[in-house]
Amino acid sequence: MIYQGIKFKTKIINKKIPKHSGLEELKYWCREFHKFHLAPPYPGGSYGNLSFRVKKGEDSFIITGSKIGLKEKLTNDCFVNVSSCNLKNETICISGVKEPSSESMIHFAIYHQRKDINAIFHGHCEKILSNACRLKIAETEKEEPYGTVELVQRVLEILNNKSFLIMKNHGFISLGKTMEEAGTLALEIYKKCL
Repeated sequence: MIYQGIKFKTKIINKKIPKHSGLEELKYWCREFHKFHLAPPYPGGSYGNLSFRVKKGEDSFIITGSKIGLKEKLTNDCFVNVSSCNLKNETICISGVKEPSSESMIHFAIYHQRKDINAIFHGHCEKILSNACRLKIAETEKEEPYGTVELVQRVLEILNNKSFLIMKNHGFISLGKTMEEAGTLALEIYKKCL
């Protein structure tokens, strides 16, 4: 897969850099995903995106920005606060100085549907994808292009109460009530594939 940028419209509410007590933990998990090759680098960024819900009961979340290398020393301006998303007209409202990650629509849709989930970590790992059947991991029925409403629909079709799933020929999504839960689950599944 070659990254070609975001495929939705971004509406910038303000250029306020996110400030939240959860950002340090999110930065930690970004480094872990890089360290364990769960978000492999490409020139100018990393394949993968991590987020956490800002406030219980609301759909807003803080996510890694587009074209962010997760191995780098991340500062708060590398993250974006997504306040809302309109899937019909493919528009995302944000606060921050970067474009939001290309899979922000998936994050929004999952937070909206699953109020029990407070962290979503999306990564790319061939070992996990090739072991999905053996490990009985749910997988979307059809491959869809990244960053599209069609991919969001495929994910929602199999989401139910799952904590881990595969987007066919794309990557994985690890969900948790906390960032630690989402990150630990991804690492546990990765280690089962070694």
